[in-house]
Amino acid sequence: MNAPATGLDHLRDWIGRTEVRTDHVTPTPIAALGATLDLDAVNSNPGAAVPPLWHWLYFLPLARQSTIGADGHPERGGFLPPVPLPRRMWAGGRLEFRRPLVIGADITRISRIRDVSIKTGRSGTLVFVTVDHEISDGEGVAIREEHDIVYRENPQPETPAPQPQPAPVDEAFRREIAPDPVLLFRYSALTFNGHRIHYDRPYVTEVEGYPGLIVHGPLIATLLLDLLHRNLPTAKVARFSFRAVRPVFDIHRFTVCGKPGAGGSVALWTRDHEGMLTMEASAELG
Repeated sequence: MNAPATGLDHLRDWIGRTEVRTDHVTPTPIAALGATLDLDAVNSNPGAAVPPLWHWLYFLPLARQSTIGADGHPERGGFLPPVPLPRRMWAGGRLEFRRPLVIGADITRISRIRDVSIKTGRSGTLVFVTVDHEISDGEGVAIREEHDIVYRENPQPETPAPQPQPAPVDEAFRREIAPDPVLLFRYSALTFNGHRIHYDRPYVTEVEGYPGLIVHGPLIATLLLDLLHRNLPTAKVARFSFRAVRPVFDIHRFTVCGKPGAGGSVALWTRDHEGMLTMEASAELG
């Protein structure tokens, strides 16, 4: 439900703000992510197609060290609104892949804050920020992306934990993932993500109160599409959407699952060690 006046309404002034960034699709990040995902071989030669979601290796947040906040993120403000709530998570996204980016291309990303909404829930105040990205190369727009970010308060001891949702068990293919600290560190390095919840165990357990290091939402989404391509190697993904449901921690293995559906769709999800749903996603093949 919508929140009463919280002193955060000024954050909606950020709606409509835009940012333009440019980059060059270099081969080394592609080869490095392929190694991180334990793939036998990835084509990182000039002109090779960039797999869906791997564009997250570019347009990295190059904030100066002196501007980094206590949680490892850049200090609040700038393009994104200065939300004062302590926890920030990548909540999900929706993407349209018109055609692949290729290695060697010059690319541009135009980002626009579409919405800032303030709500209350059982855990307190929540701020949802939706950012639209349009990524182009020399031939025009290649990828459209809607990116959801959620900011939240630290939970109070008396706040009941959300009721987990059992994950489906009728997958057609699956793969078990061991999210060890090395995997998390390598992905953080590849995406220049300084958020301490992914690599700093004393911080994530003692300051933010989680039981272990948190597996990156975009890494889990990437593992889901990697599962699809391992099992349907010739499939071309036209659209992909995903939503984080429950955190995944490095202290237990988890399973990425998939099942082809009607009309060229593929349902994808992750299941934790307790059998609970942690991310749900859908791919449309084209």
